[in-house]
Amino acid sequence: MGMMQEFREFAVKGNVIDLAVGVIIGGAFGKIVDSIVSDLIMPVVGLVFGKLDFSNLFVVLGPVPAGTSMTLDALKKAAVPVFAYGNFLTVAVNFIILAFIIFMMIKQVNRLKRQAPAPAAAAPAAPPEDIVLLREIRDSLNKR
Repeated sequence: MGMMQEFREFAVKGNVIDLAVGVIIGGAFGKIVDSIVSDLIMPVVGLVFGKLDFSNLFVVLGPVPAGTSMTLDALKKAAVPVFAYGNFLTVAVNFIILAFIIFMMIKQVNRLKRQAPAPAAAAPAAPPEDIVLLREIRDSLNKR
């Protein structure tokens, strides 16, 4: 068996295709969660704490060249070491929200699995005809 044929068999197995679909959907889902966090949640949280944008929270760790703007993007372009804790907070909130959503989804799937009725037990098979006749004979002898 050639290597290409082995690879083809591996690649078209159901589990590999399911995994690929899961990764693609997960990537898209991650973008949705990023948008929820950066566009909806972080502005509200930032407003409560007095800052409108967590991504620009940072501490400069090195000398800043003259004329460099004090924004995170400008400092990174100027290769100034920056402790960007606001960016970390945004990513951490993303993770917590994503983990909670996945937890809720798994909880619902498990609940649905528990609610599914167990398949009804199969009715016992009818005994063969000779057994039925022997029982009738036995019952008729017991009546005497």
